Amino acid sequence: MPRTPKGDVAIIDKGGWIQLRWRYRGKRRYLSPGLRYDPINLKVAEQRAAQIRLDILAGNYDETLERYRFDSSLQPKTIGAVVLFKRFTDWKAKRVQKRTLEKYHGLINWLRDYFGDQPATDEAAEQFISWLLENLEPITARERLVLLRAAWKWGMQRELVKTNPWADLNVRKPPKQRPKAFTKDEVQRIIEGFERSRYYRHYTDYVRFKFATGCRSGEANGLRWRHLNEDCTVVWIGETHTHGQFKDTKTSKSREVKLSDSTAVMLRSRMTDDTCADDLVFPSPKGLAINERTFSQRAWKSVLTAVEVNYRVPYNTRHTFVSHCLEIGMSPVEVAAITGHDVRTLYENYAGLIKSHPQAPELF
Repeated sequence: MPRTPKGDVAIIDKGGWIQLRWRYRGKRRYLSPGLRYDPINLKVAEQRAAQIRLDILAGNYDETLERYRFDSSLQPKTIGAVVLFKRFTDWKAKRVQKRTLEKYHGLINWLRDYFGDQPATDEAAEQFISWLLENLEPITARERLVLLRAAWKWGMQRELVKTNPWADLNVRKPPKQRPKAFTKDEVQRIIEGFERSRYYRHYTDYVRFKFATGCRSGEANGLRWRHLNEDCTVVWIGETHTHGQFKDTKTSKSREVKLSDSTAVMLRSRMTDDTCADDLVFPSPKGLAINERTFSQRAWKSVLTAVEVNYRVPYNTRHTFVSHCLEIGMSPVEVAAITGHDVRTLYENYAGLIKSHPQAPELF
């Protein structure tokens, strides 16, 4: 270490930890306070360095160093951001689907890269979100922020932390134009395209059912015969199949829907003497649950190309159903009951199509 003037005390970053270094009577002296090298701890170290400097100059230097040591019992107990979120993830592991848990594990890696073993201060939390936005889409960063808020709220309840640095942070969600619904002519062409398809005719009734009910893809994929009444006029929707797993609906709520006459006839035509209650109504060609990605990338894309309909994702069948129901004047409350939407969400997303919304009268 280079020679320093009398009384000079240097503050060194020693592998992420603070170390004080100085010379006294020609000998090197060190003091490691056990503090991480960060802005807050640096201010504490600067005060202690100033005390050592003044004592040397005034002749009051304590060669035992006892006067300059830090009392760890007086230091606030903190928990690292990674440790807290890992504990929260372990707790959530028994409460969420395995697929959902992947988001938590992925976020642990982001936290580890940024925080190391440091706690999440208000300033660091804000900087972390800015860093995420440099690497992730806004909608993804927004989802991760929701998880972080929940983790620190959980930590506060268990007295692991005193504050929630994520509580007041926000990620602006950029406006996104909703894709156009399929027209009646396009719907008919798509259904006929599946009927004529040499390779994908198997999916015709599946597509027809999605257009006729506005159900989510996972709800159609997980539909079993026991979810229908005897004459197939009423369907109970309370189970889905997504990402290779059967689970509850997206909202964890079930609903019963009275089907149109043509849909009921179509369903009855699919029943055979060998049909079992637990059989899937719309299985894949191999008899398994339909894989959303495979159906989308192969069957759906191929048929839309063949019938010359501009590509929109299969989920657009739901948007199409809602749009056409509202355009003919159906009550938004009824449409929400059929599709499982939250009524408020329906009003927010389809305000322009709701004919029952009030219009200001000509008063003056």
